[in-house]
Amino acid sequence: MKFEAIINHINKFANPSEEEIQSFIDILELENISSREYLIKEGQYCNYNHFIVKGCFRSFFTNKKGVEKTVNFGIEDWWLTDFDSFMNKTQTQLNIQATEDAVILKVSKSNLDIVLQSSLEINKYFRVILERVRIADQRRIQFMFNLSGEELYNTFYEYNPEFVQRIPQYMLASYLGFTPEFLSKIRTKKHS
Repeated sequence: MKFEAIINHINKFANPSEEEIQSFIDILELENISSREYLIKEGQYCNYNHFIVKGCFRSFFTNKKGVEKTVNFGIEDWWLTDFDSFMNKTQTQLNIQATEDAVILKVSKSNLDIVLQSSLEINKYFRVILERVRIADQRRIQFMFNLSGEELYNTFYEYNPEFVQRIPQYMLASYLGFTPEFLSKIRTKKHS
């Protein structure tokens, strides 16, 4: 069943009726994404929030020096979008790209707003998801300011071992604020 993952995810955090779930499923669009394909590119408008059924994505921007800076990753059961562009209808400053073949469910803001207004439980689900995203972002910022490079990598590895195996080292280095060479030294030390 193509909607099983999202139904299970919703039921982890909220208790909607079958009708509420069906109303939500009815507005979702299924899409297959190839590795290296973009969901959005800088300068476009982000019209969808994306639930990852299968695969891995990264969101990143290119700085003034032409260096890619990874902002976030997403894997199965995660939502990924450019919230600023999605919510405020502004041009995105980010790129969101698949790092492996993927399957997503996407929902437009207008359709999501309708369901959020009509279902307290689906509204609760998205509130909980956004709270969890905010907490994760806050922790990452605190870790980046308070931990050494080695401690930062070890903490990331402890909380997210699945990413370390699935994403290229240069993307992980960019996300953690390292050079690929520095990350390589840390990984060699940790795994030796």
